[in-house]
Parts: sequence; structure tokens; C-alpha cells
Amino acid sequence: MAKISRKRLVTAAVIVMILAGGFLLEKPLRKLLFGPSSGPETITVSGNIEAHQSVLSFTQIQAPIVYLPFDEGQYVKAGTVLARVDDRYYLQQLQIDRSILNVARVQIAVVKNNLAASVSTVASDRFDLQQKLRDLDRDEAQLRYGAVSRQVYDQARTAKDQAAATLARDQALVQVTRENIRLARANLAAARARVRLDQVTLSYTSLQAPFSGVLAVREAEPGELAAPGVAIFTLDDLDHVWLRAYINETNLGQVRLGEPVTVTTDTYPGKVYHGRIAFISSQAEFTPKTVQTHAERVSLVYRIRIDIANPTHELLPGMPADSTIALLPAGK
Repeated sequence: MAKISRKRLVTAAVIVMILAGGFLLEKPLRKLLFGPSSGPETITVSGNIEAHQSVLSFTQIQAPIVYLPFDEGQYVKAGTVLARVDDRYYLQQLQIDRSILNVARVQIAVVKNNLAASVSTVASDRFDLQQKLRDLDRDEAQLRYGAVSRQVYDQARTAKDQAAATLARDQALVQVTRENIRLARANLAAARARVRLDQVTLSYTSLQAPFSGVLAVREAEPGELAAPGVAIFTLDDLDHVWLRAYINETNLGQVRLGEPVTVTTDTYPGKVYHGRIAFISSQAEFTPKTVQTHAERVSLVYRIRIDIANPTHELLPGMPADSTIALLPAGK
């Protein structure tokens, strides 16, 4: 009986050792002995949350800041006026150019009236020339019969020549007046363009949020001189955030664009965010200058971008996060 008990004890010990050793076997051998594990294989990548950032500044404006109501960390909606500069100079310029526009409109009316008068003058000149031609024909006929003197005939001929010259002059003036109308219309168009430009420039005196987001950085104070390209705010678009991470070269063939993934953060333990792979780099990063060995070749990493839904704006730029990605069969 004692021998049987010792045999059973030894057998049980061997079984326990085999089972315990099974968990220490390499994955391929474990898969061979115990079959495939349930569910797809996964990898976990780590990185930092990023968001679209815009550095906001005034355009084509140089004036002191007179309105700056928002501070860092505040949420603003698209179109919100974030800052204003002193616009008195630009308003005055607009007023001047509007006056020039009014003058151009009056000039158009004056030149058109001149054209109408010139056309009437030409019509009168034609009638006068026709009359002088009739007078000359009559005097020429009477001269042949001695009814009029040579002096009277010469005076009629001179009057005809003067009427013809007057008509030619006034016709030239009509052409000049038409050219003046074209010039006045061009001046009117230029004046309108200047007014529109002034209105555009005046709109630049207000700095508006191009999209809804959080003011990450405020780089100016009231009274400072705003100028083109001088940063006033940095605005973060928290509606569209992503995780920048890297995967090993050996896993590159097992991830796909558009593949859904889950994201977690240390800031909100237990909370899972949903995203998708939106970008996979076509070039390796952190690559040695010269790959000499197989170990170096397989250590290459590729950058990926994971777009994440962030409706509550909990995920902030710079926040560390982890993503779990299911590995698909290579080549599929």
C-alpha cells in the first residue's frame, strides 16, 4: 500500500510539473500542444495625443490691440471675435476712398452730359455746313451770269470751309469726350475696388476663431502692437484629435488603414475610447544609417496615426495614451 501511495504521489508531481512547464513553453510549442488561443492576437502601442493647432495672428494690419477678452484654456466657437485692434486709421481711409468713389460717379455724369452737348454741336455743324454748301452753289451759278461779284463768291466759299473745319473740330471733340467717358469709367471701377479693399482691410482689424476649440496659448496683451505674422493665440481643435504611435516592422503587414482600435489613458483609468487607423507611414523611422544585420533590419518602426472620437474634449494634446490593435493575418 505504501508503494502504491508513493507511486501516485510521484505521478501527481510529474503531472503538476508538466502543466506548470507548459505555461513556460515558447508560443509556437504551446500552440502545438494546446491549440490556438481564443481571439485575435493584439499589440499595444503607446504615444501622445495630438490635435490640430492654429497659430492666429492679424493679417495686413499694424495697430495697437484694444480688445482681448479671452484667456488661455477657454473654449471658443468658430467665428468668435478673439481680438480687435484700433481701427480708426482704416475707417478714415475707407471714408476717403468712398468720397473719391462719389467724385468718380459725378465725373461720369458730367462727361456723359458733355458728350450729349458735343453730339448736338456736331449735328448743328452739319446743318450749318449744308447751308454753306447751298449758298456756295447758288453764288457760283450767279457768278457765271454776273449776278454776284467775285468777292461775294469768295466769301461764300470761305464760309463753307469754315463750317467744314468747325464740323471736323467738333467731331474730334466728340471722340475725345467718348475717350473721357472710358477713362471716367475706369476711374470709377478703380475707386470701387479701393473701397472693397478698404472694407477687406477693415475686416482684418478683428481676429476671429477659424474653428471651435480651446485657446492653448495667449501670446499678446492689450495695448501691444499687432502686426502681420505676430502670434496672438494658439487654438487647439479638440473635436479632431489623434494618437501618434509607432509599430514594429514585423507587424507592418498585420495592420490596415481604417482598422478600428481602442485607446486608453492613465488620466481616465478604465475608460475606453474608440478610434481607427487613419495613416500608416510608407517610410521607416529611427532607421540606422546602414543596416548591417538582420536584427537591425527587423527593429525598424513605422509611424501610424489613430483618429479618436473626442466629443467631450477629455483628450488633450500631449496626454499619454495606449492603443490596442488587433493583428490581422499577414497579407490579407
